[in-house]
Amino acid sequence: MKISLFYEFALPRPWTHDDEREMFQDGLDEVEAADKAGFSTVWLTEHHFLEEYCHSTAPEMFLAAASQRTKDIRLGFGVMHLPPAINHPARVAERVATLDRISNGRVEFGTGESSSVGELGGFNIDPADKRGQWEEALDVAIRCMIEEPFTGFQGEHIEMPARNVIPKPQQLPHPPVWVACTRPSSVQMAAQKGLGALSFAYTGPGPLAERVRGYYQEFEDKAEPTIPQLNPNILAIGGDLSMMVAPTDEQALQRLDVGGGFFSFGIMHYYMTGQHTPGRTKVWERYLDAVREDETLAYGPGRGAIGSPDTVREFLRGYEESGVDEIILLLNPRSHEGTMESIELMGKHVLPEFIERDEKAVAAKAKRLEPIIEKVEARRKPLASPAFDESYAFGGLPTGRGGKFTASEIPEAMAEINEGRVQAAQRAKDEQ
Repeated sequence: MKISLFYEFALPRPWTHDDEREMFQDGLDEVEAADKAGFSTVWLTEHHFLEEYCHSTAPEMFLAAASQRTKDIRLGFGVMHLPPAINHPARVAERVATLDRISNGRVEFGTGESSSVGELGGFNIDPADKRGQWEEALDVAIRCMIEEPFTGFQGEHIEMPARNVIPKPQQLPHPPVWVACTRPSSVQMAAQKGLGALSFAYTGPGPLAERVRGYYQEFEDKAEPTIPQLNPNILAIGGDLSMMVAPTDEQALQRLDVGGGFFSFGIMHYYMTGQHTPGRTKVWERYLDAVREDETLAYGPGRGAIGSPDTVREFLRGYEESGVDEIILLLNPRSHEGTMESIELMGKHVLPEFIERDEKAVAAKAKRLEPIIEKVEARRKPLASPAFDESYAFGGLPTGRGGKFTASEIPEAMAEINEGRVQAAQRAKDEQ
């Protein structure tokens, strides 16, 4: 089992002007330390308008910075939202490929639809359309990464003419593709498409084992992939997966304080029961009020990778026994010093044995899946790409309705450039 880290970049109020800058700088220090410690991947979510709960609105920016301070740790979108009003598929392809190039091929391409009123409403997306938008956008984004040129698409939600999208990814044919799975049916869907499942597992390693078995059974029996590169993997993230490691259990609990439960509370607030006034509602204060009424909302013993190295090792072994391929540990708000020590202790006392076992498990899994992948590939349904019209070309000035010019700024600029060239040539002649 691989062990990775997950950032929401929660930032509870009150804020000062410098807090967001400090949060990102602390995060970069932590990722650099995690790379040296041996963590597998750092995953960043993408959310919009979910203040206090998540300030990770442009994950590609942070991951690009992290790529220049690390060598081995993989860089995961966990996830990038694919509805085109949020991220147009051509821009998705460009950003993913650029990060893959500058990181020397370390990108994990996690995808999703978005599920909150704040985000869907903020971008005027009808929730009834979000699955269809994700499906179209994923196919278009992958085709933009692999086709030279992309030959065009016209669907229900996306229309795009032929263009050659650059750059292309470092990993060929494209980085591993994942999809966020909040429900068991989503895990089945991921398996059927041959995608990795970013599975939210809130019920512990026992029920997770059944989900893992179901994913691989569904993959073997029903997968009909369309994207070129299969990614048969399932990982777990959930409300009981916070990380705080210290020399003793007592110290770990003291450093975690009440922060470990904010992730789950934020989900309830923004996705289910809360009413939010932008820039006014104080989410952290509401969380503290809730903890005063019910202390179990704040995580304690047995509610995450929380405790001494020995305690955390035993906690993680339970998940390893479930058969899950990777587990993501959530980093908590405003806990930089504790997080840095946690990462160091994990690297020294916990990760080495898991890394050694994972290397053997990956080799055994590859051998076990060989005949299954052969069956899956036989059921493949290639991406539908129209033939490229070799006579197609674009150029000239953009025109608007009625054929009128709507972009005269370039001709005007060119006229100035030409005038400057003529004047420069005349001055040179006069100086002779």
